[in-house]
Amino acid sequence: MNIVLIFDQGLAGAGGKSNPNVGLTAVKGGIGSALMMESHLDKIGAKVAATLYCGNEYFLNNQEEVVTKMTAMVKKVKPDFVVCGPCFNFPDYAKMAAMISAFILEKTDIKSCAMMSVENGETIADYKDKTPIVKMPKKGGTGLNDSFSDLCDLIKATVEASGDLESIKERVCY
Repeated sequence: MNIVLIFDQGLAGAGGKSNPNVGLTAVKGGIGSALMMESHLDKIGAKVAATLYCGNEYFLNNQEEVVTKMTAMVKKVKPDFVVCGPCFNFPDYAKMAAMISAFILEKTDIKSCAMMSVENGETIADYKDKTPIVKMPKKGGTGLNDSFSDLCDLIKATVEASGDLESIKERVCY
């Protein structure tokens, strides 16, 4: 099973607050924070095919371009699933993740979700009916491994069109 990850510059390892204008970038395989997800993805036979990212400020100044171009990049890779996140409690990244995931679901037949903490309440309220949003702790919070396990449950059930999908969504999503 092939996965595409969509990160901001910080999670991609391309610089945190010091590099907010990183343009759209695609890298084969997993980079940055993908490493902390690998053991969980391995359990469901998933591999990161590509990581797409851009800077938070770049996104805020070019929202429509970022959403449409990242969706076009995803279509070229043809993954089984796209994970937009983990966004922790970063509001700009959470907005980008939710917008891209919702657009992918609306404009393609590729499955997708976002992943963020409850501190992103406004984004969650705006997008929870447009894309699954997996619950996770804020940066420095506890329960990150559990949220990655929940994410993998959602990915597996979605890709396999499992009858458990709705109960898994109720358990792991907002």
